[in-house]
Amino acid sequence: MKKRVLFLCTANSCRSQMAEGITNHYWGDWLEAFSAGTNASFVNPTAIEVLKEIGIDISKHRSKNLSEFNGQTLDYVITLCGDANETCPFYIGGTKKTHIGFDDPAKAIGSKEEIMREFRRVRDEIKMKLDEFFKHEK
Repeated sequence: MKKRVLFLCTANSCRSQMAEGITNHYWGDWLEAFSAGTNASFVNPTAIEVLKEIGIDISKHRSKNLSEFNGQTLDYVITLCGDANETCPFYIGGTKKTHIGFDDPAKAIGSKEEIMREFRRVRDEIKMKLDEFFKHEK
């Protein structure tokens, strides 16, 4: 049976969506990833675009509120932003929470290419840090 991981951010639009897609793509043989936000909004089109560049399709994802996971059993809850880490000091299901923070690429300013570069940087950092985290968990 696959271990279940929930990635949590404020809006569930960028970082948590990318982490869900990356995890299901690279470690889907033993992990099942989900994502949610403390204040769900929409999936950022630039997050969809930069994951598509590396062969991961999250275009069908939707932003979800944390309440959708009430009562579910999870093996990991990983917060990706400071706000979610502070808002959810523990998960109601008793699952241990881990914080792995990332900059919010949605706050990037500049040209389209500068914004894309920031999204790519965060995407690659998510992959690298999750790779490090999960290799100790398997």
